[in-house]
Amino acid sequence: MKLSTQILVAFTLVILLSIADSYTNYMLSKKVQLNSQFLARSEEIIRNSNKTHKSIIEMQSAFRGFLLTEDYTFLDSYFIGLKRVPLLIKEEQLRIGSKNEQRSILDSINTLHNNWVRYSKELIKSRREYPYSYKNLFNTTLKRHVGKNINDAISDKFTRFDKIEYKRRKHHTEMLLTSLRYAHTFSFIFLTLTVIVGLLSTVFIMYITNKRITSMVRLAENISRGNFTMVKDTRNDELTALATSLNRMSGKLDKNIHELKNRNAELNKFAYVVSHDLKAPIRGIHNVVSWIEEDHNEELSPELKKYLKIIPQKTRRMEALINGLLDYARLNIKVPSENIDTNVLVHEIADSIVPRNFKLEIGNLPDLFTERIKLEQVFANLISNAVKYTPQEDGVIQISCQTFGGVYEFSVKDNGIGIAVEYHDKIFEIFQTLREQNEQESTGVGLAIVKKIIDDQQESIIVKSKLGEGAEFIFTWRNN
Repeated sequence: MKLSTQILVAFTLVILLSIADSYTNYMLSKKVQLNSQFLARSEEIIRNSNKTHKSIIEMQSAFRGFLLTEDYTFLDSYFIGLKRVPLLIKEEQLRIGSKNEQRSILDSINTLHNNWVRYSKELIKSRREYPYSYKNLFNTTLKRHVGKNINDAISDKFTRFDKIEYKRRKHHTEMLLTSLRYAHTFSFIFLTLTVIVGLLSTVFIMYITNKRITSMVRLAENISRGNFTMVKDTRNDELTALATSLNRMSGKLDKNIHELKNRNAELNKFAYVVSHDLKAPIRGIHNVVSWIEEDHNEELSPELKKYLKIIPQKTRRMEALINGLLDYARLNIKVPSENIDTNVLVHEIADSIVPRNFKLEIGNLPDLFTERIKLEQVFANLISNAVKYTPQEDGVIQISCQTFGGVYEFSVKDNGIGIAVEYHDKIFEIFQTLREQNEQESTGVGLAIVKKIIDDQQESIIVKSKLGEGAEFIFTWRNN
């Protein structure tokens, strides 16, 4: 069975268990939601029932107070209740619905309350407008406890109504707790099964693949050390294809390394030719011009002398370009790392490059274990670049270093002419310069060398600058 099939089966089992867990929790959560909603609605029903009963009792108390004292201020609560109670009963009817026992009780409460309201209105009106007939009503209704009987019946029905609601509330509370217990239990069971299946599948796949992957890793390590061996793999799955690719790569690398060594030898020969054979004609041209000026100086016209002065400038620039190109080509040469006092290194470079009238500020630089020549080339080119593009009257060069998590961040800053933002990337390309092409020292190779060294070291370099505001080159370097 292929590895992809084995992994697919394992993931399918885990996904099925997760789906079962999710479906179970979804169904239980729906029950929890329904019971929670019922309990919330039940709480509103109980609260509204208490408010309704309280309003009826306040009406009854206000009515009795008026009968005893004939103080009409007692009737304020009574008249408020006349408006409020019907609204509360209607609101309660909407909550409990129709065609159930509670609705029947609520309707009977509403009927009894309406009877009491008619009874109370009749007595209030008689006492207010017909004092003589009030006495007759008092004897025929009040003494017979008509109002009291109605009030007692209303209270009994509210008690029964609340009792039914509390019973239903208890039932749904138990259902809610049961659903929560089931949810916890099933979640634990499915989670345990998912973890067990996942672990067993992982251990099984790791066990059957670890040995083969280890052999391939060993092959890759041998390749990285230049030992181009082969690995045997007789299985027919994805790892077999990987093993075949590694073997093929090992063979090709072995062949390419030999070809690369031959090419490097040819490149070294080419560098020798450039450094000797190409420089010789340039020096010859320079010497011929010098001889012409010395032997025929009086015969030369001013215009011809002007042209002859241009030739040495061009030959010196050509020689500088050749030297820069050679330096760029030799960057692939590896040298052993060594302990370097960066403070001493930078001071030595600055003493040979920075003019005396410059203000040089060098911070506390760290000790590094790295390739000396490459770090030296980076600082030499950056400091040289700062000197070239900084006016010597008030030139300032600042060199500092900060540490961020084991990585050193060096900065070379000047107060020169600066670099426009659109040239920040272009300056690191070979033969790109911000000076005129006929200037001898401006070859456009220095920053390209810096960029190549930084890239080969897997470090980074950026420039912060605006035109007329100086430039700051910031690069990182690790301690090897």
